[in-house]
Amino acid sequence: MKNMKTALLVMDMQTSLLCSLPDTEELVSHVRKAIKTARNHQIPVIYVTVWFRQRMPEISSHNKAFSGIKHHMEDVDMKEWTAIHPDLSPEETDIVITKRRFSAFTGSDLEVVLRGLDVQHLVLAGISSSGVVLSTVREASDKDYQLTVIEDGCKDGDQEVHEVLMRKVFPRQADVIKVNDWLQ
Repeated sequence: MKNMKTALLVMDMQTSLLCSLPDTEELVSHVRKAIKTARNHQIPVIYVTVWFRQRMPEISSHNKAFSGIKHHMEDVDMKEWTAIHPDLSPEETDIVITKRRFSAFTGSDLEVVLRGLDVQHLVLAGISSSGVVLSTVREASDKDYQLTVIEDGCKDGDQEVHEVLMRKVFPRQADVIKVNDWLQ
C-alpha cells in the first residue's frame, strides 16, 4: 500500500444520508476498516460532507438535483443533518471538508488541502456511488490525481447503477478494489 502522497476521502457518510439507504451496516464496517488502515499507515483521512446554510440559499431553482430537496429541508437543523455517522467519527488529526454540490471539490477547499499535503493519490469511499463518488472520480481524474475506489466502501440507492459504475465506468479512470485488498 502506498502511503506517500495518498489520502483517504470519506465522502458524505452522514447519518442523515445513510438513513436513506437500506442495509448500511456492512458499508459502515468497510469504511471503518479503511479509516483504521489509513490511520495505521499515516495516510491522511479527509472527511467530506455536504452542507448548506439554513434555508439553503446556495440552491438555485435551476439545479434539478438539489432544488427538489430545498423545500423539504427549510427547517432542518443543518448541524445535525451534516453529522458524520458516529461509528466513523473523525479524530482530532483528521480533516473535515464541507462541499455544496455532488463533487468533493465543488464549493470546498479540498484542492487547497490536497496541494498543502502534496497528495497525488486519492482513495475514495462514500455514498452515493452515482453522486459524490462519480462526480469526484470525474473531477479528480481531470485534475490528474491517481485514483482508487473502494467498491465495498461505496453504496448507491440503485444497486444496478452501483454495479455499472464499478465494473464499466470507474475502471476507465480509477483502480476499483475491495477494502480487504486495500488492507494488504
